[in-house]
Amino acid sequence: MKKMSLQWRLTIITTLLIAIICGCLTLLLYKNGIYYIDSLQDTVNSQSTNSDELYIDIADDEWDDFAAKFSMKVYDSKEDYRKRSLLITVLIAMFGGAVTYFISGRALKPLRDFSKSVEKVQAQNLTDCTVEGGTVPELDRLSVSYNKMLLRLSEAFEVQRQFTGNAAHELRTPLALMQAQLDIYNSTEHPDSDEQTKETIKMMTEQNERLSKLVRTLLDMSELQTVARKDEIELNSLIEEVLADLEPLAQEKEVKLVEESEELVMTGSDILIYRMIYNLVENAIKYNHAGGQVLVKAVQKDTNIVIEVEDTGNGISEEFRERVFEPFFRVDKSRSRALGGVGLGLAMVREIVRVHDGKISIKENEHGGTTFEVVL
Repeated sequence: MKKMSLQWRLTIITTLLIAIICGCLTLLLYKNGIYYIDSLQDTVNSQSTNSDELYIDIADDEWDDFAAKFSMKVYDSKEDYRKRSLLITVLIAMFGGAVTYFISGRALKPLRDFSKSVEKVQAQNLTDCTVEGGTVPELDRLSVSYNKMLLRLSEAFEVQRQFTGNAAHELRTPLALMQAQLDIYNSTEHPDSDEQTKETIKMMTEQNERLSKLVRTLLDMSELQTVARKDEIELNSLIEEVLADLEPLAQEKEVKLVEESEELVMTGSDILIYRMIYNLVENAIKYNHAGGQVLVKAVQKDTNIVIEVEDTGNGISEEFRERVFEPFFRVDKSRSRALGGVGLGLAMVREIVRVHDGKISIKENEHGGTTFEVVL
């Protein structure tokens, strides 16, 4: 039975259940019919004093009354028989359905286990979610194909990560040389330069800084999988550090930073969690308005730690709340470029949350702004 295919299991189980149910129905209906036929016989026998012989002597003036009573008895017996037969059929069908549900559930348990294994698959644990076969032939073949697919995906992600890291490394050197030349040019006086040249040099400097920041971010994202995540992190201290580092930017934008955190300790990467909170708070400051506020909270909910970053900005439309985590996606492209963003801040946040087996979501708050909620 252990090596029997799923198709044969279901076939045999269904056949046995149908045979048992039909047998029970036939037996019960037979017994039920005999019972009511005997009841009619008893009615007739009750009219006779001799149980061995049956003589019915009915006077002419009593025949109509006897016929009416006999007809009524037959009708009542047929109606009672119909009701009982229907009730028995329903009860047997319900019992058969319950038994079928239980037995088929046992037979399909390997398929449910396979489904649970598939649900656990994430980009950072592809090779850890392989499925072991050995129970059902069909699932054995499916497990082999599934494991091969995971291996190919893991290799593809690794190639992509290596390419991104290598490309970022290769771009750092020419960008650094360009920045050095621009710094040398900007450090000296050029009285003969016209306004167009100055604007060109300024534009080149800004774009070079933007490209350098983009390369650093790509390099950081390519190395996320290799960062150890075994640090004991004091969240309230880490949040205070982030807010202290971003205080100059907040003062420049006239935004107030507020912290409401419990004394919490979690296990993860200190560097990555710092970067995650930093990116969320920096984003909340940049897209806030003068006189606004950014609130950072960290609380314990059941077995999870929930970190919330709440701002008083213009909010994010519901249609864009998933897309803002896509690399290089911008809700307001002109404003993002004016603020110096490269379009990878929230994408990195999502990846950091993923490697810590967490979830991130966006919702509107009571101030009309945006609240980023991270559950770790």
